[in-house]
Amino acid sequence: MKNFALAALAVALAPQVASAQNVPAAVVIIVDGNKAGTECTACRTALTQLQQQGQAIQTLRQQLATPLQTEGQQLQTAIDALKGKQPDAALQARITAFQTKQNQAEQQVATRAQTFERNKAYVLQQIRAKISPAIDAVQARRRANVVLDAGAVASFSPALDVTNDVIAELNRTLTSIATTAPAQAAQPQGR
Repeated sequence: MKNFALAALAVALAPQVASAQNVPAAVVIIVDGNKAGTECTACRTALTQLQQQGQAIQTLRQQLATPLQTEGQQLQTAIDALKGKQPDAALQARITAFQTKQNQAEQQVATRAQTFERNKAYVLQQIRAKISPAIDAVQARRRANVVLDAGAVASFSPALDVTNDVIAELNRTLTSIATTAPAQAAQPQGR
């Protein structure tokens, strides 16, 4: 009797199991998200501007370092001339002033570098916000039900690659990218 009940249950559930297995055929498209995020027109422009910001930091670093290096060498020569004796008040004041300038230069470069990192993150945030809808639009137009990233696939037919379609969609929807992040909210003062 027990086997009969199990058989009856299996027969009753068979149509439900069979219908659950009827899935549509996979229509796969491949997207190189990295390529799309760097080759759209606004993306290229923003990345060029970020590169210029990075180069400006390197230029600033060099501009600040050159006179400090010269001054540091002069101070070292003066210290070496003392042959182990303590520096007088005037030399000690020059050393302290040099260290202050050095710290200020490092802080200036660090501040610019932090701003650059915030700008870079802001650009990437804007690109990411538009890439997913662009991929969705191409997926809908191609009537695809599976989207794979090109970096995650070992091999695929070039006919499946819709990266250029995604770039075209990004060019249509992402016309400009701000390369200066909004000002940071003020940090609350600790007690």
